Amino acid sequence: MHIALVPIKVLKLSSDTFASRNGNCSTNSPLLLWPELKERGGRIMMNTGEEREDPQKLKRIAAAAYDYENDPRWADYWSNVLIPPHMASRSDVVDHYKRKFYQRYIDPGLVVEAMSFSSSSQPTRQSASSSASAAANDQPRPHSSGSSTRNSSTTSSNQTSLHWDRQMIQFSVNAWVFIVAVLAIFPLIPKSLSHRAYRLAFLGTACSSLYSLYSLYGTPSAWNLPAIQLYFQSIIATKDFIYSIYCLTFVTSHLCLKFALIPILCLALEHVAKFLRHNFNRSILYRKYLEGPCVWVESNATTLSILSSHSEIGLGFLLIISLFSWQRNIIQTFMYWQLLKLMYHAPVTATYHQSVWAKIGRMVTPFVERNAPFLKSPISAIQRWWLR
Repeated sequence: MHIALVPIKVLKLSSDTFASRNGNCSTNSPLLLWPELKERGGRIMMNTGEEREDPQKLKRIAAAAYDYENDPRWADYWSNVLIPPHMASRSDVVDHYKRKFYQRYIDPGLVVEAMSFSSSSQPTRQSASSSASAAANDQPRPHSSGSSTRNSSTTSSNQTSLHWDRQMIQFSVNAWVFIVAVLAIFPLIPKSLSHRAYRLAFLGTACSSLYSLYSLYGTPSAWNLPAIQLYFQSIIATKDFIYSIYCLTFVTSHLCLKFALIPILCLALEHVAKFLRHNFNRSILYRKYLEGPCVWVESNATTLSILSSHSEIGLGFLLIISLFSWQRNIIQTFMYWQLLKLMYHAPVTATYHQSVWAKIGRMVTPFVERNAPFLKSPISAIQRWWLR
């Protein structure tokens, strides 16, 4: 009240002075001063808020105006974001990850608030009843604001801790997978230990991928055939589902192909580097020993994906060659080539696999035309099956 009385008194005196000079304004009408007082007070409050929020507001405006489409790092960053397909089409989700990209690569001083993934569409009956109850209970409640603030802060802290727990679980599993995969590849390790580490690497990646699927998509809405089909249609093109099937294909086989660990190593390395860079970037040990490798991994994510796609396609041909040995497994070979077909069509892996197959086609087609023209018809039949 003391803050409001001071401008009223000053404006009243200025109005008296103005009236005494002009003689056509009444000095006994303080209501005439209210528009000016309201305008000045609003301007003062607005200026104070702008001064307080000015740095972050300018950073948010700059982040919104940034040209993401012409930045090649944005395409790599967005392709590595693991979110459900129905959320990737939402503009608020895309804007949130654009701000995170801007914070990481352009301006680390930008504060990006946590995004709530709660559904925005509530039942109409519930909204009607809530509006009716709000209209019936429009009496002033002095303590409701504080309690709602406490509840919202508690909810946000719980969501943050839950998200942190999920990230920690994923980081722990992927770090463990990376260690055992290196042990499996290292040539001086005993054969029994190497073989066990080989299977543990696939098992750990399968558990990590299945846990990520459960965290993002949950379980089917009902345990009947239509609900399960709908659930699998929503997850079948995701990277987690593809790599869970990839790992289960090799962990259940008696073949021990160390070459199959290359995609697992690349995937675990990306997860570990991303977690360390996001959560330990202020640690002295991280900056001294791990910052360089983590930055290299994140900046060469496309190279790692290309390496993984080459090794995955090479594994398919190795399995075909293994059919002529005593370790042949026809079912595993058929399942793996179905998985390669899925990788060729799935959006998360299609770019890399299609480029590799295009290179193979440019090499094989001239050779077949010159030396084995009788293979044209079976190759055409295989291509029709592949592109279906």
